[in-house]
Amino acid sequence: MLKKKKFWMFDMDGTLTCAMHDFDAMRSELGLPAGVPILEALAALDPDTAREKRAALDAMELRMAAEAEPQPGSHRLLTQLRSQGASLGIVTRNGKEIAQVTLAACGLDNFFDESTIVSRDCCVAKPDPAGVNLLLSRWNADANDAVMVGDYLFDLQAGHSAGVSTVHMDVDAVYPWPELTNVSVSSLLELSRQIM
Repeated sequence: MLKKKKFWMFDMDGTLTCAMHDFDAMRSELGLPAGVPILEALAALDPDTAREKRAALDAMELRMAAEAEPQPGSHRLLTQLRSQGASLGIVTRNGKEIAQVTLAACGLDNFFDESTIVSRDCCVAKPDPAGVNLLLSRWNADANDAVMVGDYLFDLQAGHSAGVSTVHMDVDAVYPWPELTNVSVSSLLELSRQIM
């Protein structure tokens, strides 16, 4: 199924890069309620408080971005896809600058044009399918020809809602969301083997 897909979208943190965000610690540092996704918690605040905390979040994520490490197999997979003529894009809940710094730190920035990095600065963040739909529009691509690869529920929800195929990359091989997943892999190397 995946071999025929020509448009590939990736989550970044925990998918193309090694997971490094301690979201509980980040919520605590920002003074946000436990268990609520950070962007949604910020959206519930009054505008002035939200603006202040968003700036703090950006600074926090920018520091982490510079220390990002690539997920094993990410360079190989992206090289393989590009050699097969696939279009490559990012759909992330991070800000645009943070995404660019992260990709550069991992040596993956040369795989993505600026227009194919869709961040929370461009549109409503995942799990809303807006980012996936925006990339499909920029590519003039049909959802049937596209794939969303991610490690978390929001990635799969966004891809599923947009009608693209979804790949759940779960390093623990637990795969808790089968109803939203077309293909499950425990590594990007495994995904590479599936599309050879």
